[in-house]
Amino acid sequence: MASILVINGPNLNLLGTREPAVYGHETLADVERLCREEGAKLGVEVECRQSNHEGVLVDWIQEAGREIAAGRCIGVVMNPGAYTHTSIALHDAIKGAAVRLIELHISNVHARESFRHHSYISPAARGIIVGMGVDGYALAIQALVRLQDK
Repeated sequence: MASILVINGPNLNLLGTREPAVYGHETLADVERLCREEGAKLGVEVECRQSNHEGVLVDWIQEAGREIAAGRCIGVVMNPGAYTHTSIALHDAIKGAAVRLIELHISNVHARESFRHHSYISPAARGIIVGMGVDGYALAIQALVRLQDK
């Protein structure tokens, strides 16, 4: 069975308690359950990971690139959190590992502080889902399944 890797970056382990007016009341466990359920509906296995450490995220992206090249993985859904706005390393990892990646943000980053308006990830991403709440994860998984042969 093909797989999709869902990667959540820094502070997403605080979902449900961190700024619920912005990010909602769903926890990371709720998001992971939603992702696995959506994957099951579409016939793909979904693996979820979260780290607050940039280098770990880079390692996971490179690992996903190897899995994609081997035909075992369709792609990656990634909510890079604050690294969206700071990490050239994540951009380079996505490009260097040739990863089909959907960038995802729970909130509409373009309606927030100006420093959140720039993404280093977007130019390397296949697509972007912004501001759809945690339902965006299901949309991103659907997108990867639709894009797998393109």
